[in-house]
Amino acid sequence: MEQRILGKTGRTVSVVGLGTWQLGADWGSVDQAEAGRILAAAADAGVSFFDTADVYGDGRSEQTIGAYLAANPGLDITVATKMGRRMEQQPENYTLANFRQWVDRSRRNLQTDCLDLVQLHCPPTSVYSRPEVYEALDTLVSEGVIRNYGVSVERTDEALEAISHDGTATVQIILNAFRLKPLEEVLPAAQAAGVGIIARVPLASGLLSGKYSRDTSFAADDHRNYNRSGAAFDVGETFSGVDFEQGLEAVADFGKLVPAGATTAQAAIAWIAAQDGVSTVIPGARSPEQARSNAAAAAVMESIGRDFSDGVQEIYDRNFRGALHSRW
Repeated sequence: MEQRILGKTGRTVSVVGLGTWQLGADWGSVDQAEAGRILAAAADAGVSFFDTADVYGDGRSEQTIGAYLAANPGLDITVATKMGRRMEQQPENYTLANFRQWVDRSRRNLQTDCLDLVQLHCPPTSVYSRPEVYEALDTLVSEGVIRNYGVSVERTDEALEAISHDGTATVQIILNAFRLKPLEEVLPAAQAAGVGIIARVPLASGLLSGKYSRDTSFAADDHRNYNRSGAAFDVGETFSGVDFEQGLEAVADFGKLVPAGATTAQAAIAWIAAQDGVSTVIPGARSPEQARSNAAAAAVMESIGRDFSDGVQEIYDRNFRGALHSRW
């Protein structure tokens, strides 16, 4: 597995990481023993970066990771968590006092004294431009309870604002074959500033796995069911904000680009990892087999050439540029 430097953290992480939203909630039920097996399968495949959040299962995802790492102390895994979504989304709630409470809870969940990386979890847009927010995060670094901080964003303008602040080590942003806008400004700005890019929702909530059809149904507690219109949180987090049926049509075209010997999901992950400026890609996994298959996408990067990228651009321009490009 190729390893890359994660922005200003200076830490080396695998080019394919593991997103763990699904180990907490919002993707249907996940057995906790199976969750442990998913983490183990990813680590065995060379994954050295886990991404979680304090709201995934109200801490269950963090706790699962903490228990796994405590039972496997020899593993060199960087864990990134997120904070800020456990309170009403008002800018005035992003204070040092609240940060301390949130960080202390995550430290307990993850069974560690110092968190590797803490990201603001898609806060209100104005939070990204508040100097006192970054001063509070700098205080937590100086106190030794977090090593680095970054942001998780919905929009490119939010990413660019965060990148302009010296202490920002990483930016996590939605980037996939159906969401290309970050390639234009965010990745170049991050590279120039030495900020790491964590690419999330790489499979557009599973659309780019190529396994869905019009007959596919999702459980009532799966966000791909209840959040298609953005009723619970930003609709961009669900299928990258694209219409499900339109997404299926685009995936059919994307499948024609997939190199021989690779799955559709592996090609989608590999294409993101091949973009200049991307530090790591964080697909989720609902089974050990998925975790291993996703990790194997790192070996597909050498098959991603200009023709593949041109094909991705053509699919995006034809299907999504008008609807998505101005919004996110």
